[in-house]
Amino acid sequence: MRHITRTIRLACAVMVAGALLAGCGLLGGAKNGNGALAGMDMQGAAERADGMFYATVGAIKPEIEWTHRATTTGSCDVTRYWTVMTVVSEQRRGNFLGVVERSWKASDYRIKMVNPSKDLPTIIATSSDGFGIRVSFGYKGQAFFEVTSPCVDKSEVAAPTKVANGRAYEGEIPTPNVRSAFWSAETPAPGPTPSP
Repeated sequence: MRHITRTIRLACAVMVAGALLAGCGLLGGAKNGNGALAGMDMQGAAERADGMFYATVGAIKPEIEWTHRATTTGSCDVTRYWTVMTVVSEQRRGNFLGVVERSWKASDYRIKMVNPSKDLPTIIATSSDGFGIRVSFGYKGQAFFEVTSPCVDKSEVAAPTKVANGRAYEGEIPTPNVRSAFWSAETPAPGPTPSP
């Protein structure tokens, strides 16, 4: 009896460990021998990040204005940053975040964290191929987007090819300065939240 109990416990432990490792991306998947996402280099990762952002802002109606902020690279990852130039009032931030979250869920992103802070709300999600995406509000209610790749093959990374849909800024990007009849309104949104 003890032998059977030990065998069952060992089998359960192996299954749990396997599930945990698979969930962390350490087993199987599309990784190459160096632990990087197979078949993708940093430039490809940057383009994938751009696509995730463009799909997200494309789902936000009425349209918001945004500008490119920066690109950073690590030893094997890429992060792209964007700044929203449309004023999103405190009363409409919940609507804004709701549209973004629904868009991400529709894209099969897994919501990892929601910070419902009144002043600095944030949502973080991950795609099925391991890209992290974040939307957060900062100083003066400015919204920011960030997409970070998993580990990929090292390469040069070019600037985004798509131009900002509003003004491009040289040097420091100002606080939000574009008014929207919907997003900047200082009253709760009438009716249901606009859907993507």
